[in-house]
Amino acid sequence: MATGTNIRTYFDGKWHNGDVPVMRAADHGAWLGTTVFDGARYFDGMAPDLEAHCARVNRSAEALMLTPTVSTEDMVAIIWEGLKDATAPAYIRPMYWGLDGGALGIVPKPDATGFCICLEDIPMPGADSATTLTTTRFRRPTLDSAVVNAKAGCLYPNNARMLAEANAKGYGNALVCDSHGNVAESATANVFMVRDGEVFTPIPNGTFLAGITRARHIGHLRADGLSVHECVLTLDDFRKADEVFLTGNLAKVTPVVAFDEVSYPIGPVAKRARQLYWDWAASAR
Repeated sequence: MATGTNIRTYFDGKWHNGDVPVMRAADHGAWLGTTVFDGARYFDGMAPDLEAHCARVNRSAEALMLTPTVSTEDMVAIIWEGLKDATAPAYIRPMYWGLDGGALGIVPKPDATGFCICLEDIPMPGADSATTLTTTRFRRPTLDSAVVNAKAGCLYPNNARMLAEANAKGYGNALVCDSHGNVAESATANVFMVRDGEVFTPIPNGTFLAGITRARHIGHLRADGLSVHECVLTLDDFRKADEVFLTGNLAKVTPVVAFDEVSYPIGPVAKRARQLYWDWAASAR
């Protein structure tokens, strides 16, 4: 799937121009969905938290019983090599997939793992690039029923159902609940709300990935003097919020301007979170 332009692919030990074929018809990942990936961003000459994203894709591989084959350090070096001539914001996607099956063909065979990296140019959304939310009948799975502790491709058909349902209702994204009916995240990113000057975000409970970018925002906002609470939140809590925003790797901060019939402004906390993130990224360059 190409979502951007100017695609570059690292495969079989070298960089290639274009969207290079990397998976075979009989690969375990092709017919049983044993694929994991991670996403990082390059913009303004920076790739914030690149090491953390590379480390997480290795952890995701292990959670899917795949054997990671590239160290975090080597992966970072390969990516910077691929970015050496980059002139536009890029999406960085390292990926693993199973090659062969072991027990009954279902369990991935140890030490049989494919690896590639995809770079593609995707613009960074602006500070006023907002979205809208609605509810969805689909929920986040739990660890006993899905590999929710990995950034796994096999989880995303469920996210796609959420997003398609929201889009069909005329909204940009879905506010998604866990199996208990409490808010977990959106269909594509972690979520924050603001009420009376304090910030709230769903507490990690094993149903969603508490993102790398999410953690950065929590740290930055707390250091800036704001109270940030990780707690159980309901849909009604979001209906009573003063402002809502999403956080994730692709856009870093996305303001929310409506949740069903409730409207929000693009609020000061979302703007501040974005500024703090850019200031940190520049200082850590």
